Amino acid sequence: MAKNAKNIKKGLVIVNTGNGKGKTTAALGVMTRAWGRGMKVAVVQFLKNENARYGEIRAAEKMGIDWYATGDGWTWKSKDMDETTARAVAAWELAQQKITDGGYDLIILDEFTYPLKYGWLDTDEVLGWLAANKPPMLHLIITGRYAPPALVDFADLVTEMREIKHPYREQGIRAQAGIEF
Repeated sequence: MAKNAKNIKKGLVIVNTGNGKGKTTAALGVMTRAWGRGMKVAVVQFLKNENARYGEIRAAEKMGIDWYATGDGWTWKSKDMDETTARAVAAWELAQQKITDGGYDLIILDEFTYPLKYGWLDTDEVLGWLAANKPPMLHLIITGRYAPPALVDFADLVTEMREIKHPYREQGIRAQAGIEF
């Protein structure tokens, strides 16, 4: 505990970043814990295809968690960057709505670092908006590689996932249902 620390209670801004796997998975672990405590949870995914049916989406539906997949897939495969950018902007507008009037205790902005890194959203504007509008007790988890330094500074908790060994690269083992998706 920091010197002269007080017993402060507030909604945390948590960032899971880095090149290793597990950023979203860690956020979903917190999602499950929060849901188990009766907290109201929402997830806004910025890149995953809006028609995706991954295991975590199926579980969230059964749990009654609000889930919004808003993307058109992965940015490096996009055939229309204008559309990809527009989707990210629309997802941020949805996230802003959920943050200000959704009555949520926890919101996960999955893969939100990518729109910041690629300049689809202005990092300073986003952080200014969050500073002015995030309810004091709302917990916010942001995931994705390449977290901008300003976001790292803004956050209360930052974890960097570092890859040490990967099953596909070292052994040719593909992603598996129920484990990676």
